[in-house]
Amino acid sequence: MDIAASLVVFLLVWWLVLFMVLPWGVEAQGVNDEGGLPAAPKNPQLKRKLLITTAIAFVVSAVIVTLIQMNVIDFRGIANSMMGEDLT
Repeated sequence: MDIAASLVVFLLVWWLVLFMVLPWGVEAQGVNDEGGLPAAPKNPQLKRKLLITTAIAFVVSAVIVTLIQMNVIDFRGIANSMMGEDLT
């Protein structure tokens, strides 16, 4: 697996993890005098969540890339079996 494919795996995993991490610890601000939306978060802590997302995504994508390089996950074999023929 080359660097570009590894980067694509990382970016896909990063986005999935981001959407799982975003709701962590969110509290609604409620009604306030400043006219903001009541459902808006008080303190979204985006920098912290982006760092957590990056760390988790790095570990998960490293595991996925390692499994692909060790041929535990064999996409060519899966594609060949779906086509019903051996193209190798």
